[in-house]
Amino acid sequence: QVQLVESGGGLVQDGGSLRLSCAASGIAFRISTMNWYRQAPGKQRELVAGITSSGGTNYADSVKGRFTISRDNAKNTVYLQMNSLKPEDTAVYYCNAEVSIFSLITYWGQGTQVTVSS
Repeated sequence: QVQLVESGGGLVQDGGSLRLSCAASGIAFRISTMNWYRQAPGKQRELVAGITSSGGTNYADSVKGRFTISRDNAKNTVYLQMNSLKPEDTAVYYCNAEVSIFSLITYWGQGTQVTVSS
């Protein structure tokens, strides 16, 4: 059974920091591309950051220089360190795994709420 379990969300003030974690089980984590998406009320889900199996990273322009994605293959966990948070970062953050063996399969976590107060 595949599970992506996010944690670390919460309420933080403008300029504060949070670290999100996503613990994966039931997938070939080491060969998976792991991503963080977010969805604010009334908006489409958007890619925030991604990290490939080899450690390559990409970020949305809106979070570059403030967010850092990392992974620990020994723990099957991906992290999102979020610094200098802004009210516009308020959203539900979702962990996503992309596994490509014979075809591309995508898995989603249940999401964790991040609220940044001004």
